[in-house]
Amino acid sequence: MIIYFLRHANAGQHYIDPKKDDKRPLDREGIRQCGFIGRALSAIDVQVDMVISSPLKRALQTATLVGTELGYDSKIVVDKALLPSADYSAFRELIAKNTQYEAVMVVGHNPSLTEFLCRLASARGGKAAIDLKKGAVAKVEVESKQATLQWLLTPKAVKAIYESSTPSSRPKISRK
Repeated sequence: MIIYFLRHANAGQHYIDPKKDDKRPLDREGIRQCGFIGRALSAIDVQVDMVISSPLKRALQTATLVGTELGYDSKIVVDKALLPSADYSAFRELIAKNTQYEAVMVVGHNPSLTEFLCRLASARGGKAAIDLKKGAVAKVEVESKQATLQWLLTPKAVKAIYESSTPSSRPKISRK
């Protein structure tokens, strides 16, 4: 099984009121980040069988925008196991429920998503030192009971690669 860990893209300053913060949308930069990451994943032929997102607005928007770039046209599954306060056992249950899929993308928040990535990708249940920035995506291959971090892309790195490429080799990116 392949698990893509995608942290929601930029959504501006968080609100002190938790109910308002749950509804906080992506900002303009976050929408652009989703475009860069989605196009980069599409360019390296990432395909997912299932997209699972936190129920919070910014994560759902990230899942939708990146999923669209990947050509994902199935329903996005919403699960509380990807909330910022979720625990690792809930995440493990979520993954166990979806082992029939070859490739799953989970979209969530810090601190939980980075913790899940670190715990899954580290040997013997230790903790790896991985920093999952906003809008970043990591690929983890899980075989049997062993997981291996294959790569990690940040929107900043993808944007830099895009901007350093020759104009004729660049894919067209809309400036919506």
